[in-house]
This record gives sequence, C-alpha cells and structure tokens, in this order.
Amino acid sequence: MSSASTTDQVVHPPAPPLAPIAERAAAPSTLPAVTAGDLTWRPATSADAPALLTLRNDIAEADQEPYRETLDEIEELFTAPWRDVAADTLVGADADGALRAYAMVDTNPGDARTVRVFLAGGVHPTHRARGIGREVLAWQVARARQVLAASGKELPARLALYGEDSDPPAKVRLYARFGFAPRRFYADLRRDLAAPVPEVPLDGSLRLVPWSPELDEATRLAHNDAFRDHWGSEPRTAEAWTHGRSHHAPQWSFLVVDDAPDVDALLAGAETEDLVDEETAAALRAGEPLVVGYQMASRYDEDFPVRGYSFGYTDILGVRRAYRGRRVAVAALAAGMRAFAADGMQYASLDVDTENPSGAHGLYASLGYEKVSGSRMYSIEI
Repeated sequence: MSSASTTDQVVHPPAPPLAPIAERAAAPSTLPAVTAGDLTWRPATSADAPALLTLRNDIAEADQEPYRETLDEIEELFTAPWRDVAADTLVGADADGALRAYAMVDTNPGDARTVRVFLAGGVHPTHRARGIGREVLAWQVARARQVLAASGKELPARLALYGEDSDPPAKVRLYARFGFAPRRFYADLRRDLAAPVPEVPLDGSLRLVPWSPELDEATRLAHNDAFRDHWGSEPRTAEAWTHGRSHHAPQWSFLVVDDAPDVDALLAGAETEDLVDEETAAALRAGEPLVVGYQMASRYDEDFPVRGYSFGYTDILGVRRAYRGRRVAVAALAAGMRAFAADGMQYASLDVDTENPSGAHGLYASLGYEKVSGSRMYSIEI
C-alpha cells in the first residue's frame, strides 16, 4: 500500500504552450525534387483516374492488401472541394506514359482539436528498389508540412499515413526512416451471417428507421457528438460528410431517432458539451429531428473475390454520448446485419480501433465478430 494519504492528489504541471503552427510545422520554402526511376513527374489530373486506378490496384495486389478500388472511388479524389489537387498530388509516368508511382496529401477542413495531414502514395512493384519511394515520401512530408503551416490552426498537429499489418518490411522501414511511428492499431472483423441475428428492442421514445437523405444532416451531428471522445477523431463538416459515397448502401444503413427527447435536459449540458455539442443544441432549439445512433454501410463488390466471400460493410457505427447504455448501437448494427443477409451476403464486416473508448471491440465480440486482419496508423506528432 502506498504511504500517501488517499486524499493526496498528484498535481501535474501544465503542458507547455504550443509554439505557433507555422514554427512547429517546419515547412520548407521549396519542395524536394523527385528524380528517381527515370520517370516524368507532374501533378495528377482527373484525366489520370483510370491509370491511377490501375496503379493503385496493382500495388494492392502485390502487397496482398485485402481490398481493391473502383473508378468511382478514384474520381472522388479529384472532386473534394477543399483539395488543391494541383499542389497536393504527384504522379510519375514512364516513357510509355504509364503511371508507375504517385503521391497525395490531404487534410480535413473540419479539424478542431488536432490539425492533420494524411499521406498516401506508392510505387508499382516493377519499379521498386530504385529510390522512388524514398523521394516520393520526402516530397509528401515536405508538402504536408507546408499544408500544416498554411492552415493557421494553432492546434496540436499530426502527419499520418495508414498501412496494413502485412505490409512489406521495406515499406515499414521507410516509414521509420522518416520518423513515422505506429500510433494506432485497427482490427478488421467479420461475422458469419449464417448465425442468428439478435432482435434488439428499444426503450422509451427511441425508434429504429432506415437511413434517408432527410435525416442525413442529423446523422452527421450524431456522428460528431458520438466521436468527440475518440482518439484522433475530428468533426466532419457538411461537405466532408457527404463526399466520397460511391459505395454507400442506403438499403443497408439504419438510424435510431428519439421521437420525444428531453430537450431541456440535453440543453442543460450544452455549455460544457457534457451531453450535446453546440451544433446539436442549435438543432434541438430549432425542433430538428434527433438522431441518437447510426449504422452507415457500404457495398464493395470488387473486394468479394479478393477476400473469398461476400459481405456487407459497416463504415461507421456510433451512439450519442447521452444515449449510451441503451443498446442503440446493437439495434442499429443488428438491423444492418439482417439487411446484409437478406441480400445474400455471407458476412458482416467492419474495422474497429482496438483502443476504442466506448467498448466497441467487446460489443462486436459479443455479437460473434472475429478478427480477420489488421491495419495501423503511423504518425509524426507535431
């Protein structure tokens, strides 16, 4: 037993104030040249989408990644209104015009707690071991630092990239060489839909409904509230929330609404965000519908042959903090599983942060989800 009194408190010194983001980002005035591999380098354009799709899928096959992409997904990379494609992308073409490497950096316009820049890139398997990957990543890091510096957001900052647990060792070593450390780990789970799906009654004025466009903004607000206490999560703006839905499956997506919320009780915690955030408070005062939980799903047919089975995919599952403990997530998830099964899918699939603070990993295990593979986020914290 400690000799300290149980009333003693450990006083931690306050964290030192952050230096200005323009200083912390250490952004270079010019970007490093990419010259390796005898390739011609230029920014990507929307006309590159088919070639970029081929390149990315060739890389995914070589690295045994458990997914493939579609042209619609690639075209979405060029249509996000907040992206500066000319400044934030790079492609390398060989003498025949075929793309052999690419680089992209991207940021989230809604970041309010940590300003982040995400890096994505790769080299075709036929052009590896030529120094291309090293130069491409150097360009990405430099450009990402410029984006951070230009953000003007005086917040903690992060450069981040994602990889599979099965990534080639050379790729992992390259990340480490540039200072990226594995920071977060994710589990790819699946659940056999041949097993019975539980019926989950909801209490009080809670009601399960199909997703609809009319409730989509209320769902965005629910998402931003649900993930306020999740590491690495940031608010989604309306434009970011609706962008990139080429695989969205509305017939597989379900919401839980509260038809008679205790508005006064919810608003009582608005100032401290104990129960609702400011956007939700405004919606409640305006009499807007209150979505309290959601299961948003997508269909990735191109992944079925890669994985060897068909599946419905839960992109995001969340519950407002004021409604946790009322089986809202289970009801929405079970509705999605029944919809998957009704359309002939063999499995329900999703990814979960292994350190999710809401206990989601335990929830999925209790419903029969099992790990299939894993991925991780590497980052440089600034």
